[in-house]
Amino acid sequence: MSGHVKVAVIGLGYVGSCLAATLADRGWDVVGVDTDTTLIEELRAGHVRFKEAELEDTVLRAVKGGKLTFTTDPAETKTADVVLVTVGTPVDDDGALDDRQLLGACRALSEHLRDGQMVVLKSTVPPGTTRNVVLPVLERSGLKAGESFDLAFSPERLAEGTALRELRTFPIVVGAIGARGTERAAAFWREALDVEVLPQESVEAAEIVKLADNWWIDLNIALANEMARYCALFGVDVLDVINAANTIPKGNGNVNILMPSVGVGGSCLVKDPLMVSTSARGHGVEIRTAQVSRAVNDDMPHYAARLVVDELAAAGKEPAGAVVAVLGLAFKNNTGDLRSTPVEGVVRRLLEAGCQVRIFDPLVDPVAAERLFGLTPSSGLDEAVRDADCVAVLALHREFEGIDFATLPVRERCVLLDGRAYYSKEQIAALRRDGYVYRGIGR
Repeated sequence: MSGHVKVAVIGLGYVGSCLAATLADRGWDVVGVDTDTTLIEELRAGHVRFKEAELEDTVLRAVKGGKLTFTTDPAETKTADVVLVTVGTPVDDDGALDDRQLLGACRALSEHLRDGQMVVLKSTVPPGTTRNVVLPVLERSGLKAGESFDLAFSPERLAEGTALRELRTFPIVVGAIGARGTERAAAFWREALDVEVLPQESVEAAEIVKLADNWWIDLNIALANEMARYCALFGVDVLDVINAANTIPKGNGNVNILMPSVGVGGSCLVKDPLMVSTSARGHGVEIRTAQVSRAVNDDMPHYAARLVVDELAAAGKEPAGAVVAVLGLAFKNNTGDLRSTPVEGVVRRLLEAGCQVRIFDPLVDPVAAERLFGLTPSSGLDEAVRDADCVAVLALHREFEGIDFATLPVRERCVLLDGRAYYSKEQIAALRRDGYVYRGIGR
């Protein structure tokens, strides 16, 4: 099948690029479609603007091998047997879906839809969107879903930094308009990626699976963050508590409390719980847990900034005018993604407290960082930390793992805020011997 079937991927953001590259690398003929001319030119040259392990090499290999092409012309979708839609689906401040990209892609696709094609939506949406929004637009083509073409939903469930490995190993969820669509989509994914497929009884069930995943993750992190704040009241290391608590069997595994941190970011965790609560409210049901997790996690940047200010004062340093070096600007370790990064909130709060803030992240585009933070990033580690009263490690990239803190040109009794590094007790003891005042989230 892979030798004769062509796949089109509409939307070449992070998910679309990873998916197109992986399918092409597995031998499928893939055309990537996007309205961003600059992005298309970059991809044709084998350059990938997204920092993801193996992605650029995979794209370059697929392009050189003739398995992966790129275009801005939506008419190219007509040549494909399977069309995957991976456009952005952001939400507004109230959690309502901003469907402009989705509608634009579907309208363009409807003009070129042909008999026998299968369309698979992968963009995260509230339940009912595939049936009530996407389906009517595609049927403007004059073709009927379940008869002339098939329409399915198959959520992406990838984590940045491990996306290509997860595409090759994670189970794929599918639900469709009609049984034939579900069977056909399941067969495609089994052959395309050689992974377990989990067919659902309805397209709405498949839509909810993705929301359920991120709803659980956000709520679990909120528990960890509040537990960290609770442990701090009693001088207890939250990591000790979590490690011990996670040893008890429960359900199909063990209790699994995740790790606390400076906050939650990225394109999914901050929006999907809002999508849940807003879509439920539209049906007269109030979902409280999704709202609580968002409120807890949204407050963590403020809490982290307050820790810095309090520790500076306790160390005899006036927060107003103190130099704070922020290492790691992205929303998680080992990625350059600034989308909804909680670090922005920390920096804003520190500036409001009068601190002189320097920022440094070797994985983040400096232009994007300056645009978001309003600060020019330091060109290197030493420049960022020179004469610093506080070093805040808010994303522990691999480039930061080997830092020799004893040799950094910081001021005496420099505060070290551990926002996401999770330094061991041995490392913390060494930092204190080197004259640092250590403080972590719940530590």
